[in-house]
Amino acid sequence: MAGERWTRVPKGPTTRPVIGVLALQGDVREHAAMLERAGARAMPVRRERELSEVDGLVLPGGESTTMSRLLESFELLEPLRARLAQGMPAFGSCAGMILLARQALDGRQDQHQLDAIDMVVRRNAFGRQVDSFESDLDVTGVDGGPLHAVFIRAPWVEKTGDDVEVIARVPHTQEPPAAADRIVAVRQGTVLATAFHPELTGDERVHRLFVGIVQEA
Repeated sequence: MAGERWTRVPKGPTTRPVIGVLALQGDVREHAAMLERAGARAMPVRRERELSEVDGLVLPGGESTTMSRLLESFELLEPLRARLAQGMPAFGSCAGMILLARQALDGRQDQHQLDAIDMVVRRNAFGRQVDSFESDLDVTGVDGGPLHAVFIRAPWVEKTGDDVEVIARVPHTQEPPAAADRIVAVRQGTVLATAFHPELTGDERVHRLFVGIVQEA
């Protein structure tokens, strides 16, 4: 993003993990701030060289079709697919969740998928911007009680493969009724995805979970 001043820190045995934020479009600054609070070094990723320098990558919320096109324009699509296939940890929120999926419903036919999580997601499943809502969720792997989650034109997960762990669902009492019991957070190995925006609440527990995944990897 124009005007950003992020410090690029060389990796070493005593340094914090270096986690990139895909800086093509979306909530880049917000994720970077949360990663720093969670114990990582954040750096923007726009080029293949920058991607090669990080220990993990966050794909932020934004607009998934735009991000898909920009990945191709910036010649990041295939390098990113390759690093994910090699086991690089990744975390996607909202649009990032859509990109990480094997298949996205209600999207453009030419939209690219990274196929990092064996799941089928539905774009804008909860409705338009005016249908945004908030909910308290119990998230597996996140201690300290329920997590307050913000959903903005969010997807939900329609189907998961056998190796995908469902770590959060919308409570069955949630309004609107269509949201109740929907899968909104998953993990497959070192790849994490949420339909909601943990970068917008000031609660860094999901980012701490991801930083821990990166450190273990």
